Amino acid sequence: MSLNQILLIGRAGNDPEMRYTPSGTPFTSFSLAVNNNRRDPNGDGWIEETEWFRVTAWERQAELVNQYLAKGRRVFVDGPAHIPRSYRRTN
Repeated sequence: MSLNQILLIGRAGNDPEMRYTPSGTPFTSFSLAVNNNRRDPNGDGWIEETEWFRVTAWERQAELVNQYLAKGRRVFVDGPAHIPRSYRRTN
């Protein structure tokens, strides 16, 4: 058994952009900023790091995301992870 699932909580980095496939299927894309805190190597405090993800919603979800999401709003993302081939290990 295998599982390909990702859960992210962060803030929209831009307003969503809705487009359509040639067959008319709507899809909406936006960037998502997720902040992680880790201890400073000297132990003096915390370092905040931001990771960016590109999120795409399809069909009815695409329409809802386009209608309700805006830059800076907090969002929870749950779905399959698709990693571009250029980032995958070859060995």
